[in-house]
Amino acid sequence: MPNATAPGARPKVVHFVTGGFSGATQVAVDLCLSAMRSGPFEPVLVLRQKRHTPMARVEALKAQGLSVHLVSGWSHLVSIAELASLLRGLRPAALLAHGFPEHLLGRHAGVGAGVPVLIQVEHNSRERYTAWSRWQSRRLARRSAALVGVSEGVRQSLLAQGLPADKTITIANGIDLARFAHAGGEREAGVVMSARFARQKDHATLIDAIALLASRHGLKPPLQLAGTGPHLARIQAQAERMGLLGQVRFLGHHGDMPGLLRSQAIYVLSTHYEGMPLALVEAMAAGCACIASDVIGVRGVIADGATGLLVPEGDAAALADAIARLLHDPALAARLGAAARERAWAEHGLALMRERYEALITRCATTAVRAASGPA
Repeated sequence: MPNATAPGARPKVVHFVTGGFSGATQVAVDLCLSAMRSGPFEPVLVLRQKRHTPMARVEALKAQGLSVHLVSGWSHLVSIAELASLLRGLRPAALLAHGFPEHLLGRHAGVGAGVPVLIQVEHNSRERYTAWSRWQSRRLARRSAALVGVSEGVRQSLLAQGLPADKTITIANGIDLARFAHAGGEREAGVVMSARFARQKDHATLIDAIALLASRHGLKPPLQLAGTGPHLARIQAQAERMGLLGQVRFLGHHGDMPGLLRSQAIYVLSTHYEGMPLALVEAMAAGCACIASDVIGVRGVIADGATGLLVPEGDAAALADAIARLLHDPALAARLGAAARERAWAEHGLALMRERYEALITRCATTAVRAASGPA
């Protein structure tokens, strides 16, 4: 594939995703920024605007030279109409529609605008599908060139919906590994979790586990929680009720996650469900010893006992025991952290993710051209 084509000559590829700056948004943004100045396609980012869309972040992306557009998010029909109009003007070679319900809205708009290649990218293993949205998903799959799950677990969830196996593939999420080039030195014997305080994440079980560490193991490691979200106040109240406010620090949005991860021995992802957690991959890349809930989307990232420890979802006692095991055995923690870092660098780099998406788009575009030209 060409690697340094003049930007104006490259076919456009549109990434359509929520403007809520979720993990799906981060993947789309990373793909766009990475492809902005080199590669076979010119990226365009389209965000479905939400009430809480951080416009400062949107403007920052534009300042980096990325082509960014917003469509209204207050109505599905309006979102589809505005996106279809935008696509007719852009005339992209392909549209990648990320996440639910954006992958439905985006492909509806793409069909209406005549975009030759439509690709669904599913970012989670559990979404609020209704019978109507499942019917739409199956119908749109017929018009789609490919359906991507960001982990093998997500791909399996797509197949369980009855989507076509011949179109359904896995492309694992990747991160900018350069941010984690330095593994760090001495680490505090503490615990860190970076995650949005939302219904998907299970901060409550982690707080319970921290309390059990003291009563069952006599351990009181510091716990640092990075992130914001609608459930923050509830978790803060839980920590206060349990007398843990002196031990638990709520950091809010943290500007130096690589530095924070390098400073702590243990990373925990306590969660109810995942697609392919970027925060966990970041912790692995930083060399943390990782403990995570044994759920879809995590199992394909952590190999239990080899690159981290898996514990049953919602089991505070098991989580406490796992943390205690690593605190009592720093050599084991160091081995798991080193193995996790090696796996992250081998399998979850942004460059590898981008290469896989570009190969998919090229293959689908070639097939679309041949289909449009008809039999020789």
